[in-house]
Amino acid sequence: MITCSAPGKIYLFGEHAVVYGENAICCAVDIRTRVTVEPDDEVTIVSVLGTTGLDHDIHPYVSAVVERMSELASFEGIRITIRSDLPVGSGLGSSAAVTVATIKALDVMYNCGLDNAAIASMGHEIEMCVQGAASPTDTYVCTMGGVVRIPQRRSLESLDCGIVIGNTHTFSSTRELVEHVADLRQRYPDVISPILSSIGNLSNSGEDLVNSRSYSDIGGLMNINQGLLDAIGVGNAKLSSLIHAASAAGAMGAKITGAGGGGCMVALVDQSCVKDVADAILAAGGDPIITDATELGLRVDSST
Repeated sequence: MITCSAPGKIYLFGEHAVVYGENAICCAVDIRTRVTVEPDDEVTIVSVLGTTGLDHDIHPYVSAVVERMSELASFEGIRITIRSDLPVGSGLGSSAAVTVATIKALDVMYNCGLDNAAIASMGHEIEMCVQGAASPTDTYVCTMGGVVRIPQRRSLESLDCGIVIGNTHTFSSTRELVEHVADLRQRYPDVISPILSSIGNLSNSGEDLVNSRSYSDIGGLMNINQGLLDAIGVGNAKLSSLIHAASAAGAMGAKITGAGGGGCMVALVDQSCVKDVADAILAAGGDPIITDATELGLRVDSST
């Protein structure tokens, strides 16, 4: 029996734009998905979504991992149990975390010899197949941990400030939202392409601010990023209410994290007002999650 885990992630800057090769800055957060694998007579996948065999509707990412890893190792069956603190479809990298943790667990069990770079790359390929389009950001950060500038894969200083996530408990489909932005870009290229470029450009200034730990200025750029995300239609009223509540309670910056359309927002806050911001998100109808940045990426938790 092997158990591996991977962290979730938040975007400081760059979601959606990163799909088109623009820059992004992403941060691993200390909320983890754990995957346990053990040999069995058949393929069984167990999670809060249900118990299935290979099922590309209920467990698309894990099913794709099993099929891909069966090309590298010979196994008749496997039981995969998923336990996660990451809400599904939340913008926190739940699909990337479960994908790379499952790859790692099967890699360890069957001695496939994959290093972390290969795992992150395979994870991205699987997300591409499932979603139709995907950036390598999520799988890379969930594998490596830390704060990373994409696509350069440059490690930045860790965040030493409060992070409060607000979950709307509204499911969003990454694939549908990516397709929505792609359609807008195709119909209005002269309007949408510059917006995506502007989102990417925020990372140029953001990198220096992260490394100098200028959190108030980072927050200001996050607020600008949010305005640009609203312009491409990936926000909704519930996300906006949580973002405004966090800002009113003292957050330095607050924005969508991930695909949008539901899921989560994230606020960067001074440690002195973490509770105030969390309480404001709760009062606005969201579910607050207080967390921290983490340098710890993909890991083996136990092997027996």
